[in-house]
Amino acid sequence: MLIHRRGFIAGMAALVAVPRQAGAVAPITDPELARFIAGMPKAEYHVHLEGTLEADMKFALARRNGLKLPFADVAAMKASYDFHDLPSFLKIYYDGMKVLLKEQDFYDLAYAYLVKAASQNVIYAEMFFDPQEHLKRGVPMAAVIGGITRARRDAQAKLGIRSQLILCFVRDLSAESAMAALDAALPFKADLVGVGLDSDEKDNPPEKFRAHFAKARVNGLHVTAHCDVDQVDSLGHIRTVLLDLKADRIDHGGNIVQSPELVAIARQRSIYFTVCPTFSGTLRAGLKEPVDVVRAMLDAGLKVTISSDDPAYMGSEYLNDVLIRAVDRSNLTRDELTMIARNGFEAAWLPEADKSALIARLESYLRSAA
Repeated sequence: MLIHRRGFIAGMAALVAVPRQAGAVAPITDPELARFIAGMPKAEYHVHLEGTLEADMKFALARRNGLKLPFADVAAMKASYDFHDLPSFLKIYYDGMKVLLKEQDFYDLAYAYLVKAASQNVIYAEMFFDPQEHLKRGVPMAAVIGGITRARRDAQAKLGIRSQLILCFVRDLSAESAMAALDAALPFKADLVGVGLDSDEKDNPPEKFRAHFAKARVNGLHVTAHCDVDQVDSLGHIRTVLLDLKADRIDHGGNIVQSPELVAIARQRSIYFTVCPTFSGTLRAGLKEPVDVVRAMLDAGLKVTISSDDPAYMGSEYLNDVLIRAVDRSNLTRDELTMIARNGFEAAWLPEADKSALIARLESYLRSAA
């Protein structure tokens, strides 16, 4: 379903009509596959740190920072996650960020996600963050990146989970704002691995950020971009990202299956797609019947990885939960789950030797689980 701040409209009614309970166990027809997923070493690429800000942490940070939240308790806050379109979701999402004010807040946010991910056998993650939203509230870039970086280091030392950080441009803010954020971040580029592009795609095509991507590349950073499903000119955006901006990865990108030409280009370039099936897993616009994104992309021979996106706002379902749901939804086999996990490590923005070490851990698990 296309249900989140980066690709929201199609499928919204279905989710609103049947809301999931936070922390609910995802159904699966094969419990053995669920156990296989739980034990498998995994990577995650499409997760927005601010989208992992759980309600209980919002209250804790608000108390620490002397803020008053307009909710009686955690249950009331979660009940307020009642959105019907992109603007209504964005209001909730960006309002939630306001409790993030100090370096320790960003540390706590990132460390909590990494604890959760490590508990689900995620051993490597590349995480998005949206600094423009913090800079405009007067939070310095040093506090944002500093807190996240300390959390990354501590999580690797204590939990064994390795991670890197991707700065996302908020595409519905001005290009000038995005460039100012990039310039503020470049003194900390050793703590970044890449830049990305997220938020509302309407009237904000990828080419708006051509100069930003070019500057990022000059400074040694990788490039990715959201190409949300069923947007205005979705295929045009994918074409721009592939051929003009030459992104290293594409986030979402499901509409590509409607263009054999673009599929062939993506396959030729070995482009990896970071797909979030819980939130953008169905194509509907202009189709007689809905199309499952993961199934269609796999059948087209594309390199799919699977991620959780904004789990705190979507029933607190993290990567294992998303994969378990995808088994039934997309009819995934054990071999396909293995291929998706391997894609995850091969897609890493890491030296080849480091990627090989991660893949070796996966292969060891597969031998033990045979």
